[in-house]
Amino acid sequence: MHSILVKDYMDNNPHAIKDSATVREVVQFLLKENLSGAPVIDKSKCLVGFVSEQDCMKEVLNDAFYCDESPSVATVMTKSVITTTPEASIVELAEKMASTASRNYPVVKDGLLVGLISRNRILHAIIEYNEDCYFHH
Repeated sequence: MHSILVKDYMDNNPHAIKDSATVREVVQFLLKENLSGAPVIDKSKCLVGFVSEQDCMKEVLNDAFYCDESPSVATVMTKSVITTTPEASIVELAEKMASTASRNYPVVKDGLLVGLISRNRILHAIIEYNEDCYFHH
């Protein structure tokens, strides 16, 4: 089961947000794409952070209340992001994910964002593997 790899189940075309985006643009993007969060990348596609709906909530309230200019995503995003690699074991990642609040892990290779793996995709991989085991006994 440790042979199930992140690269076999990750989203190869993750929705990412450019680090030049404003918080208002981030919220509009998350709502349009029905996402709870997304990786933030620079113009070289290097991962620089992760932003969630929750990260944006306070700023959106301030914008609405004070009619302020929307700040940059860099002011609200999480900069120290837990990442994984394409070659990582799904099982080891599932064990790590079981003890953290993170729902998504950006998949990084040589500093570049190459994918995204979610709890949903990890659960799918494990269930699929277990079904294969069940039918082969």
